[in-house]
Amino acid sequence: MPATTATAPGKIILFGEHAVVYGRPAIAAPVTQVRAEAIVEDGEWAGIRLHAPDLGRDYWLSEALEDDPYARAVLLVAETTRLDPLPNLSITVRSNIPIASGLGSGAAMAAAVIRALTRHLGYLNQTTDEQVSALTYQVEKLLHGTPSGIDNTVVAYERPVFFVRQQPINRIETLSVKGPLRLLVADTGVVSITKDVVGDVRRQWQAEPRRFEQLFDHCSRVAQVARRALENGDVGRLGQLMVENQNYLREMTVSSPELERLIGTAMATGAIGAKLSGAGRGGNMIALVEEEVEAAVRAALVSAGATNVLTSVLT
Repeated sequence: MPATTATAPGKIILFGEHAVVYGRPAIAAPVTQVRAEAIVEDGEWAGIRLHAPDLGRDYWLSEALEDDPYARAVLLVAETTRLDPLPNLSITVRSNIPIASGLGSGAAMAAAVIRALTRHLGYLNQTTDEQVSALTYQVEKLLHGTPSGIDNTVVAYERPVFFVRQQPINRIETLSVKGPLRLLVADTGVVSITKDVVGDVRRQWQAEPRRFEQLFDHCSRVAQVARRALENGDVGRLGQLMVENQNYLREMTVSSPELERLIGTAMATGAIGAKLSGAGRGGNMIALVEEEVEAAVRAALVSAGATNVLTSVLT
């Protein structure tokens, strides 16, 4: 059988990070300029071989540790398809999404593996966006403890989404953005472990529930207003809301000197708005820019210490 390939994009959170864990809305969008790719081929040996050349890893599924996300993705597909045992396979995962930077690299790699493997096995009814998102969320729990569910949703659907974590099922609404809206995504170069930052915010919330609930409510209002601004193409209002959201994230103690330096640089060089994106304390910031100042803002971000700057255009 020919090899089966699937990809999934990176993602950025535009509004509502951290508050989304506590049932408030968030808005996120795919970053299609960076992607994870999974290639599934029939194996010439007994068993399943996992290749992750970007990480320098090459090993058997049977030897994988319990917290191995690639192995978890494969085993979830086996459970869903009820194939026991799985056929002999070679699974290769590659990605140009920066790791531990808030761009959803873990979710994208898991989604790519799940989609490629399910297709290769012939279970096309299991490759819907909803199904891929649900299985990717199970991998995300392994990676992040109590994930919001937004990463797996965006990388599976590949659309901007308005997301609310709720029971019995999450509220997921794809957005029509009146664009184009240009975003620069700048990496601080500081590794940020989402699980650790989310856990620390939870400890602060437990210690000061009233103050943090108010902060989460403010973020909720910002996200809801931002949704209307996105749909109307109100660039100026979006910029204001980004600055406001960053103020609340700063109060949650999830910003950092590196993020603040890049945010300040972007604003001083002509960005309409700027904020951190993702867990914070490192990782990425985003800046909303007009096309005529994009090059200047990009150059300033690099001079200020950004290790990588991507352009993401929402349409």
